[in-house]
Amino acid sequence: FRGIIVFLCLHSQPAHMLWFDRKKYVTANFLVHKPKDVKVDIQPDKIIFCCKNHTDDVIYNEVNFYDRIEINDSRERVYERAVHVLLRKVKPDYAWPRFQKDEAKPSWIAVDFDNWRDWEHEEDEGKEEYDRYVDMIREMSTTNKGEAPDMDDLDFVTSVVSCCPAELKQEVNGKKETLKGFNVKLQDTVLFPEGGGQPDDHGLIGDVPVLRVTRQGPEALHFVSSPLDEGQEVQVKVDWERRFDHMQQHSGQHLITALADTFFGYKTTSWELGRQRSTIELDTPSMKPGQLQALEEAVNEKIRAHVPVTVQLLSIDDPAVEKVRSRGLPDDHAGPIRIIDIEGIDANMCCGTHVSNLSHLQVIKLLGTEKGKKNKTNLIFLAGNRVLKYAEKSYSTERSLVSLLKTGPDEHVEAVDKLQKSVKLLQKTNLTLLRDMAVLIAQNFKNDPQRGNFFSLHKKEGDNEFMNIIANEINTEETLVFLTVGEEKGPGLFVLAGPSGPVAEMGPRVLEILQGKGAGKNGRFQGKANSLARRGEVEALLQQHCKHLTSEEE
Repeated sequence: FRGIIVFLCLHSQPAHMLWFDRKKYVTANFLVHKPKDVKVDIQPDKIIFCCKNHTDDVIYNEVNFYDRIEINDSRERVYERAVHVLLRKVKPDYAWPRFQKDEAKPSWIAVDFDNWRDWEHEEDEGKEEYDRYVDMIREMSTTNKGEAPDMDDLDFVTSVVSCCPAELKQEVNGKKETLKGFNVKLQDTVLFPEGGGQPDDHGLIGDVPVLRVTRQGPEALHFVSSPLDEGQEVQVKVDWERRFDHMQQHSGQHLITALADTFFGYKTTSWELGRQRSTIELDTPSMKPGQLQALEEAVNEKIRAHVPVTVQLLSIDDPAVEKVRSRGLPDDHAGPIRIIDIEGIDANMCCGTHVSNLSHLQVIKLLGTEKGKKNKTNLIFLAGNRVLKYAEKSYSTERSLVSLLKTGPDEHVEAVDKLQKSVKLLQKTNLTLLRDMAVLIAQNFKNDPQRGNFFSLHKKEGDNEFMNIIANEINTEETLVFLTVGEEKGPGLFVLAGPSGPVAEMGPRVLEILQGKGAGKNGRFQGKANSLARRGEVEALLQQHCKHLTSEEE
């Protein structure tokens, strides 16, 4: 492994890496699609990572740690789209402000803000929610599917009922992809299927990552990339970080919804638990700043009051069902009605996961409102650990702006405003110079006694106005003009101007060679080019056409 380091440095590319800090461990996730030939050399003061991706590109990363780690208690695990590395700290209660030793950060290292949080007292955090969830599973199992499974940190043993080929449509880096895999049904599960505005749980079935959990009537379908044998006994483990985040956001939504209704009569018509922030759609055209502040103060007061949150299971014909808040049941609902009761505040039908006490929400921040659809208002909020991450990210941004703008945080808006005005003035000056240059270029060509009947020019800086000024200044009734602006081998703009006959004939061919889009009329054809790499080919073609026209005239 060490003997090929020099070769790899010269013939490889680094993997993008996300990392986050914990009390005892540091986690690094190397993002590689279908990694193979994976080699990870974990040393006390550095890590060397090497593999190939799905297109056989060589991946190589090497970095010195901020502090020393225990190599015997550190390990890696390979997944479909990443290699996860868990590093045990030598100093367990010592926070790492950065992953690498040097202050200069490589471009491929980034903080995993979705998993970053303050780890003080993290061993006790969520224990009460876990205990309550275990009790609920056991209670439901006694009336439904037999004896409760053994559980340890939200993982338990169950068996595979069925495993069928399936496809999962997902978006990766802005591109839609279809992933082939399998839908697995289990005898029982602790993984929540998406529903009620809440995304699904993720986790593991054995060593196989669960990428999606959906509901099919009373059953949960677990999408995995590798097949499992029917009847096979498997251990299911919940991704607790993701679960607890969803619990905080969902319980936070119930609290905000209840108090917005109580205080102002604003009903919630829908909500969305987003990856970074969540949105509640309120049935009101607007919300005043004073109302937003009063609502935020009220929800945080309830959090500080340590209000219990309980789960009730009622039969569908129970009269108590009529007294709870609900937007209706799905058509394929089966089994008892589940009620989430925030003591003295709200009772609501809900299938989602929740905290057992409002104090576990920590804090709620109402970021603001946006105009919604059909005369409604979208209220944007963060709850719990997301507020801490938001504050950390905002502080990091603030520090960067202090360094860039050379001013304190209170002067950032004023400093950016001055910069924008300066940029606008420079752009205006630059545009004036470009116009003057266009006129001079055209006049220089016209004053050349050897100018001929063809003119071509490429300029990296410029726009359509720059090209059209040149074309207007040159007598295009006698001269064929080909102008381009943009990167020499990248995208850009073009203009073909001249006698209407040659322009109409050659315009579509120019468009085809430049892989562009455009149109023309009255002796002018212009458009966008996806690539100017073959510009020289177009120029040679037009020159040849002009020579042919000249020979015909003679």
